[in-house]
Amino acid sequence: MFHDPIMMADRDSDDDSDIGVKLETRPKTKRPPLYKVMILNDDYTPMEFVVHVLERFFGMTNAQSIELMLTVHEKGLAVVGVFSHEIAETKVALVMDFAARHQHPLQCTMEKE
Repeated sequence: MFHDPIMMADRDSDDDSDIGVKLETRPKTKRPPLYKVMILNDDYTPMEFVVHVLERFFGMTNAQSIELMLTVHEKGLAVVGVFSHEIAETKVALVMDFAARHQHPLQCTMEKE
């Protein structure tokens, strides 16, 4: 049987099963998990001390600090910020150390958001 070379060429060019374009696929980078830092209420730490902690370690204004301190006082705890694990851990340690050095039982904790 006779095959027309042009027909064979056309048929070969339509069959691209072994020809591919390599696409660079980037691995999906996950955002690191975030952690909530919370201040817990107690019956001994002065309100002014909590306000000072919020201003000093969380960069809040005096008005923001007072509002959040009242939330802690009324609700038992409040989220004071959301951070990466390392920053949250550092803030908790700084607050706990600062409270201990001033002989206050203020508790600061973190949990995954």
